[in-house]
Amino acid sequence: MIYLDNAATTLEKPPAVSRAMCWAMRHAGGAGRSAHPPAMLGADIIYDTRRLAAQVFDVPDPTRVIFTANATQALNMALYAMAQTRRHFAISGFEHNAVYRPILELVKRNNLKLTMLHSALWEDALLLEQAEQAIRDGADCFVLCHVSNVFGYIQPLEQLDALLSEHGIPLVLDASQSAGVLPLSVSKLHSLAAVGMPGHKGLYAPPGTGMLLWMSQDLPAPLLLGGTGSLSEQADMPDFLPDRLESGTVNVAGIAGLFEGLQFVSKLGESEIAAWECKLRDLVTEKLREVPGVTVYASPNPQKQTGVLSFTCRQLPCEIVAQRLAEHNICVRAGLHCAPLAHSTAGTLETGTVRISPGWFQSVRQVRKFCDILAHICGKESDQICDEVFTH
Repeated sequence: MIYLDNAATTLEKPPAVSRAMCWAMRHAGGAGRSAHPPAMLGADIIYDTRRLAAQVFDVPDPTRVIFTANATQALNMALYAMAQTRRHFAISGFEHNAVYRPILELVKRNNLKLTMLHSALWEDALLLEQAEQAIRDGADCFVLCHVSNVFGYIQPLEQLDALLSEHGIPLVLDASQSAGVLPLSVSKLHSLAAVGMPGHKGLYAPPGTGMLLWMSQDLPAPLLLGGTGSLSEQADMPDFLPDRLESGTVNVAGIAGLFEGLQFVSKLGESEIAAWECKLRDLVTEKLREVPGVTVYASPNPQKQTGVLSFTCRQLPCEIVAQRLAEHNICVRAGLHCAPLAHSTAGTLETGTVRISPGWFQSVRQVRKFCDILAHICGKESDQICDEVFTH
């Protein structure tokens, strides 16, 4: 099998991830609920992972690392908390439905104002111009996906942060496609109020894991209320982190796997991972541009794109291309990728795209074979597959 759908979920994980999960399932109990050895072991796993995540993302206080089930839960928690005090949201034109849908609900429910930044694919300057106009129009909270899950477009986070910091406006960051791929030092981004991210993508952790990094000094309103193992005698949620935002028993086995995923990324380095993914992206871009009828959405500046790459085939609908690739045991994603806003911005809403997203465990030989088979599917004989295998 050739797996090229890592932007959805990294399928192949470091072996330590599954070992840690299995061990935790056999030995770790419900953390924070008792003082017996299994419960204390669970608490140690959670504490160690919280501390490691704080180290990886440069969070000064580990208690600001909140464990969630996924990035969607983390982003919902952040947005609902911000809506308690903010009245005018501004979002980019590349947001995932994990941001777009809750924002629309909050706007409707709380009578808030929403500004859409009318940007374009690969156009940083236009996004920043639109952000300046939104500030003049009264926007008091911005939301940005660091990297588009459809096109791999790295949006101008640092420049936007400088602009928002100057005006004292908070930023909620969706790091779903950047965590584990791009270095992210939250302490250097002074406008950040919150960052949401999954474990199961670039952090090579299991599904059912995610994190919210709460950086705002304001005490957030919790989205979920329930047992925390602390201050059980009072009716209100605790007024301290992480307990205020972590109701119910957390996924100890998943967090054990998340620890190993974070270790893997930390030791290897995001830059090394990104370089390999971009090498594979460049190879695919070069090959697909030779195929008649195929349009490749590659940035003119390769530094502005991760390993995520979208394309369309004039002869066939995207879903048919993906289906035919699947018949050859090649895994890609087709359609709107839960991000119709991004497709509307880029002009691909009517067709969708086929998306490939190689990861650390994919090889040059695999992507060459993918290109060869795709060329046949799209009606063109390709060059003979190169048998040379490059290893990392």
